[in-house]
Parts: sequence; C-alpha cells; structure tokens
Amino acid sequence: MPFSGLGLSEPINKALSELGFEKPTPIQEQSIPIILKGKDLIGSAQTGTGKTAAFGLPILQRIVPGKPFQCLILEPTRELAAQVEESLKVFSKHLGIKIGLIYGGVKYGGQLKMLESGAEIIVATPGRLLDHLNQKNLSLKGMDYLVLDEVDRMLDMGFLPDVKRIVQNYCSKERQTLLFTATMPPAIKTLTGWVLNDPAIVEIGQNRSAAETVSHAFYPVVERQKYKLLIELLERTHFESVLIFTRTKFNADMICRRLERLNHSVVALHSDRSQSERTAALKGFKDGKYEVLVATDIAARGLDIAGVTHVINYDVPLHAEDYVHRIGRTGRAQREGDAFTLLTEDEVKNAAAIEHFIGKKIERKKLDGFNYMYSALFNAQEKSAAGGTRSRLFGRSGRGR
Repeated sequence: MPFSGLGLSEPINKALSELGFEKPTPIQEQSIPIILKGKDLIGSAQTGTGKTAAFGLPILQRIVPGKPFQCLILEPTRELAAQVEESLKVFSKHLGIKIGLIYGGVKYGGQLKMLESGAEIIVATPGRLLDHLNQKNLSLKGMDYLVLDEVDRMLDMGFLPDVKRIVQNYCSKERQTLLFTATMPPAIKTLTGWVLNDPAIVEIGQNRSAAETVSHAFYPVVERQKYKLLIELLERTHFESVLIFTRTKFNADMICRRLERLNHSVVALHSDRSQSERTAALKGFKDGKYEVLVATDIAARGLDIAGVTHVINYDVPLHAEDYVHRIGRTGRAQREGDAFTLLTEDEVKNAAAIEHFIGKKIERKKLDGFNYMYSALFNAQEKSAAGGTRSRLFGRSGRGR
C-alpha cells in the first residue's frame, strides 16, 4: 500500500513525495490508521523501521493550526528530541504548523521565546520540560496528544519518575496517548495501567533479534591488541561511514585523537561534549564531513543516521539489549550493513548474555594475517558438537563490504 492509501492529507502526501517516500514500513502501515481513529496505541518495532513517521504523520494530520500546545512528544535524549523535531518540520512543510524543541544543556531564552509564540507541538526531554512546567512557562491542560517515544530507553536512563510526574500532574486527562519502543521489557507493561486507555498493540518483528540486513560477528582479541585490531579492521574494510561504540567517554576521546593522527576525518559524541559540539558532530557525520563517529551509547538508540555502512563495538556493551540497538545503526531502510565487535577475555560473560538475549550463537572470526597474541579465547570456547565432531570457533574474515 502506498502512503496515499493510508488516509493522510494531500499536504502530507505531497511532503512525503518530495522526500521520496513511496511505501510505508510495516510499523507505519499498521499504526497510522489506528492513530487517525483516535485510539491509544503501543507500537513496538526494531530500530530503523520508521517509528517517528508512524506517530508523527497521523498527529500532524489531526493538529489544528493556531491552537498552542496540542501535542507533547517526550524523548530520552537531546539528540533524539532534535531529530524528531527536524523530521516533523520536514513532514509538515506544507501545513503551517509550529514545532517547538525543549531540552537541557542550552540557555532558556530561545525556548521561552518559542513558548510565548505558542507552538502546536512540543518535543522535549523530561528534565528541562519539568523546569518549564514548574515555572509555569506553559500549560499542558489543553493537550490532545501525548507521545512517549523510545520508552525502553527512558526506563534504562531512570526517567520514569519524571515521566510519571509530567503525565499525572501536568497533562490533560482527555488525550490520545501513544507509546513507542524498540523492545518490550516487563516494566513497560506497568505503564499501560496509568498512561494508556485500552490501547491497540502493534508489534513488528522479533524485539530480541538483530536486523536481518546486518552481518555481525565477534572478533576475539587480547586487551593489549584491541586498538591495533580496530585499526586493522578499518584499513581492510571498504566503508563509507563507520560508527564506533565505546563504553566510556575516555575511550571515545582516545580513539578519536588516535584516528585523527592517522588522517581519518573523525569526531566524538558523548555526554561531556557541549550541546553545540554534539549537534555539530551529528550534523557533520550525517553530511559526510566526518567518515567516522566515535560514540558512547548516547548514539545507540533511535538516532536516524542514514548510510552508516559499518558499526564497530570497541567494547562489548554491558546490557544485551544495547547490542541490538548499536548494530541497528547500520543495515537501516533495508540496506545491508556490517557490525564488528571486539571481544576480550573479560567480556565473555557479556557476549554470552547477548547470545542468550537474541537466542542465537554469534560467529567468532579471526582476521587473516593479523599477528594475534595468544588468548584462551582462541581455544577455551571451542565446543565439541554432538557425536564427537568439533565445531569451528572462528570463521575467516578478509575485507568487508
């Protein structure tokens, strides 16, 4: 079904056509008609499946131009909030609707000016929004629509108390509520009782699986050789853009400095960078100014960065769900992508937890010609298959796509 068959207005379809959007993704095709009918909804789908358009398009259709603060969209991070605001502005280019952005890390002046103008839609992070609400800079009592986006991420980041305070103390009781998430941990189900009213549920795909378009593997290596193996992977791989994930801000900065010395166009993204630096880093990576972005998990979920051909996990993520989100930054929009994860002896338990989470063994690979130092990883995990045949621990890897 084309977008034109979903009941969206001509101005919205015109904007989608100009963007080159022809066919909705499954989460969009199933969610948009439900939202247009005014029903509460829980939408669950993997990263990279178009959840922003799934809730954004039908809300834009229902907004009344000129009526302030009709819709609140809550996001867990500044980057996600800015991305959603940018997407909604593009989708609504022929509608004359104002979209306001509220997040921390910047001065209040621009946000106060926006609030005085009375934007129809507010995209916000919980902390700064609470500041404005406590100062009575805006009222949500006449709000018609509430969207809780990336809810699993908000739970992970400890935002549930702030979200509960916003919804129960400041939001209109007569509203349509939409909840979108990439995974469905049990804690999310506790939200349905006090946030949603008899919601429809749309679940697309397996929440625990890696995207089928991503080829991914573990690369065991001793700690002392992690950086050398990273460089070797970069040198042997034909890539257009690479997203490198680290567990710490220190490692992100360290890798960024070293890659700069090797003449890579690279930038770091983590919470110690100012908001202007973070915005510039993301824009530069998206626009092709930088070929490598080194980031902590601030960039793991939700960020829509088109054209990422490779993801490298310099550190195995501590939480199994984050592995799926990290490697989901590539292989988006049905394109193919590759993900490499460097695995040291101290991270074996984390790797096992990831395999348990996705219900699948992840291939171990060695890089041909790399002068590996010996590690117990190279034989301790080798298992004997049933009947006495030995399984192969490592595949062989030459150049990536």
